[in-house]
Amino acid sequence: MTGQEPTAVVEMPSSGSNRRYFRLTGVQSLVGVLGTCVEENKAFLYMAKHFADKGLPVPEVYACSDDEMAYIQQDLGDTLLFNAIEKGRATSVFSEEERQTLIKTIRLLPDIQFAGAVGLDFNMCYPLPEFDSRTILWDLNYFKYCFLKATGLEFQEDKLEDDFHAMVEVLMRSQSSTFMYRDFQSRNVMIHNNEPWFIDFQGGRKGPLYYDVASFLWQAKANFPDSLRQELIKEYIDSLHRYKPVDEAYFHEQLRHFVLFRTLQVLGAYGFRGYFEKKPHFIQSVPFAIANLRTLLQEPYPEYPYLSKVLKELVNLKQFSDDLQKHTLTVKVMSFAYKKGIPNDTSGNGGGYVFDCRAVNNPGKYERYKPFTGLDQQVIKFLEDDGEIVQFLDHAYSLVDSSVKRYIERGFSNLMVCFGCTGGQHRSVYCAQHTAEHINKKFNVKVELVHREQNIEQTFKAKY
Repeated sequence: MTGQEPTAVVEMPSSGSNRRYFRLTGVQSLVGVLGTCVEENKAFLYMAKHFADKGLPVPEVYACSDDEMAYIQQDLGDTLLFNAIEKGRATSVFSEEERQTLIKTIRLLPDIQFAGAVGLDFNMCYPLPEFDSRTILWDLNYFKYCFLKATGLEFQEDKLEDDFHAMVEVLMRSQSSTFMYRDFQSRNVMIHNNEPWFIDFQGGRKGPLYYDVASFLWQAKANFPDSLRQELIKEYIDSLHRYKPVDEAYFHEQLRHFVLFRTLQVLGAYGFRGYFEKKPHFIQSVPFAIANLRTLLQEPYPEYPYLSKVLKELVNLKQFSDDLQKHTLTVKVMSFAYKKGIPNDTSGNGGGYVFDCRAVNNPGKYERYKPFTGLDQQVIKFLEDDGEIVQFLDHAYSLVDSSVKRYIERGFSNLMVCFGCTGGQHRSVYCAQHTAEHINKKFNVKVELVHREQNIEQTFKAKY
C-alpha cells in the first residue's frame, strides 16, 4: 500500500479469537490481520466498509489479499478501553476521565445499532444473519455442556430445557431490525485520539438492542459498581431517544433477561476456552461472571423456576463459594459501655464507625427501666416514644449505608460499626440491634452482632 516493505513486523497480543494481528512499521504504521475463516473475514471487510461509509468510528481497511484471508487496516494504537479503565476496574472507583470515556462509548452504541443497520445486507453476516430462537438455544446449550456439566452439578435436562424454551420466548419478543454487535465489550473498543472506536464486530447480525447493553455493562471483568452501571444505562437510553421512543420500565424489565442470558453465554465460552482450551484469561474471568450471576439471582426470575434453582445451586458450589468468601463483606456491629473502653477491631481492618449514643435521652436514669436492656419492649417503647433515638439512627444509617454500599462494590471484606453509651445496656443495645437488622435486610450481607456488656452474640446470614 505504501510501496515499501515494512521496517519491522511485530506480532500483537492475541484476543479471544484465533485471528493473528501484526504491527507493520515503516513509512506508516499499519496492522496486518491473518484470519482463519474466509467467511468471517468477508463479513468483517463488508461491515467495515459499510460502517465507515456511515461515518461510524471503525478502522479503515486499506488492502486485502486475493483469497481474502489477510488484510491491512488502520492502526488505532494499543489502548483498549479495557486498559483505559484499568484503575477503575481494579478499585471499582472510576475517575471522572474514565467515567466520561465510558459515557462516550455507551452513547455511540445506538449509532452502530440503528444507523449502522440502514442499508446493511444482513446476509453478509457470519455465521448467521439474525439472532433467532435457534441461536439462543445454541448459546444456552453451550452453557449447559461447556460449563454446567463441567462443574459436576447434577440436574434434570428435561426441566432445564423447558426453561430454556421459556427464555427463548421472552428474548424473542424483543426482535428488531437493528444491528446487534454481539460482543460489545471494553476489549472490543479502542481509544484513539481520546475517542472510542469499534473493532471486532464481525460476529454481529440483526438482533435486539438489549443484548449489546447487557454485554457491555455486565462484562465479567469490567467490575462496574451498580451506581455507575445505572448511570450508563440512563446515558444509553438518552442517546437511544434519537432513534426511537423508549418505554423505560419495559426496557429495564427486558434488559434483566438479556443480562441473564448473556451471563450464561459467557460462562459457556469461559468453560470452553478455559477448561478445555486451557486459556488462563478465561479461567480467571469465571469468578467475576459467577459474582454477576449471584447478584442477578437476588431478584427472582419466575419465568424460569427450574433454571433459577439450578443456578442458585451453581453459585453456591464450594469452588465458587470459597472464592466468594474472600470478597464478601461481613459487617460487625457492637454495643458497648464507654467506661469499659471502645472495642478493638480483631479483623485487622483498623476499626470503623463509633457512634456516641450518650446525647440521647437515657432510660437508665429511671429506676423502672434499670432491670431491662435495649432489647426489651419497655425500653424500646420509651426510646421510640421520646423520638431522639429515631432521628439519631436515621443519621447513622445514612453514613453506614454509604460505606456498606461502597465496600460491597470494591470487594472489601470487613466493616465495623460500634454504638456506645454509659453502661452499654439501653441506648447502645437498641441502636446496635436495629442497625444490624437494617444492614442485613437492606444489603443482604452477613452481619455479626455483639452486645459486649450483655454477653449476647447473634449472626445474621446473607441469603443467596
